[in-house]
Amino acid sequence: MLRLFRTVAIVALAIAPTLATAEERVTFKSAKTTSSYYQMSVQIAEAVKKATSGDLVVTVEESQGSVQNVTEAARRTGNYVFTTPPVLVKLAQGGKAMFEGKENPKFADIRALFPIPSLTMHFVLRDDAGVEEFADLKGKTILIGKGSFGAKEGAKYMTLFGLDGGVELANVELNAAVAALKNKQIDGFVTAGSYPAPNVIEAAAGTGITLLSMTDEQVKMTKRTRLVIPGGTYAGVDDDTVTTSLPVIAHTTTEMSDDTAYELTKAYWSSKDTMGEDNAWWNAVSGDMLANVYGKIHPGALRYYDEAKIEVPKEMR
Repeated sequence: MLRLFRTVAIVALAIAPTLATAEERVTFKSAKTTSSYYQMSVQIAEAVKKATSGDLVVTVEESQGSVQNVTEAARRTGNYVFTTPPVLVKLAQGGKAMFEGKENPKFADIRALFPIPSLTMHFVLRDDAGVEEFADLKGKTILIGKGSFGAKEGAKYMTLFGLDGGVELANVELNAAVAALKNKQIDGFVTAGSYPAPNVIEAAAGTGITLLSMTDEQVKMTKRTRLVIPGGTYAGVDDDTVTTSLPVIAHTTTEMSDDTAYELTKAYWSSKDTMGEDNAWWNAVSGDMLANVYGKIHPGALRYYDEAKIEVPKEMR
């Protein structure tokens, strides 16, 4: 009997390390499957699996948008990761705007992990349209899309910059923009996406384009985050373009363990350069973008940032 107990104990000790290193599963709530952000999430999932040798397995879920992602944070358990602009976390925790009447104490458990490419405003014009600044848009036809963040921002900026009634806005689907620009049915289009944006690359390759740059005063009027698209990002656009952006951050909740958050964050940053070789939008991401976080960063992610000597603002610790 004693020999049997010893054998059982030895087997248990042998199994224990295997259980400790069993794969950890993470759910990554992203965006619509047709969006670039869904593609980014798939890239992150593949990169994390490779970087952790399969110890972290990330499953990407489609989402109808950031509001849904934040809402589900109050009821999802385990390793739930989601993307959203930080402002929605602020609204959820304050019970304001679309979260009014939907307050939940679990919104306070949301924690940030790492930044991903920002939604960047592009005002794209044919280079023969004679447009060098926003005032030149008067009398022009601009396609702004329908219902998207870019469409809403584009319309808002026209009002802010005193162009109401002076610009013909084509509220049709954005996927028609490049062809319409090439055929001179429109003078330009507005799009919001991580740069370099595929539709802007296509427009620059097929038709000469210019990008409108904002003044510092115009950026201030929008109340958005200033961002510079480096010259040379798009064919024929040699100068830097000052524009605005909506930061996007990957979040989780306090349900995720410190070790899992650490490994996930470490795998993301160690894979970023490699991902950037295939998709240039990753090259625009830097540790400086942690300044856009609202609230607290997960302690596990903080451990990585301290090790990597990436500066984290005191209020986010």
